[in-house]
Amino acid sequence: MGIDKESDIAANIQIGPTELGMVRIYIEAEGGIELPLDFDPDEAEEIAEELRAAAEAARAAGSGSRKRR
Repeated sequence: MGIDKESDIAANIQIGPTELGMVRIYIEAEGGIELPLDFDPDEAEEIAEELRAAAEAARAAGSGSRKRR
């Protein structure tokens, strides 16, 4: 499955600090899947920057599709 493919899988996400000074992204999906992902603070900031850039690109793509209607 690619990044641009739709999916019917539902999941919950939680983000927060751990007691060991890491940032945890915790994903829980259907079927009992639990995926804790730990990152050091610098890695977490890089992920945050990537999320902001992706949101900006998605916003631009969405506004472009609205103009064509």
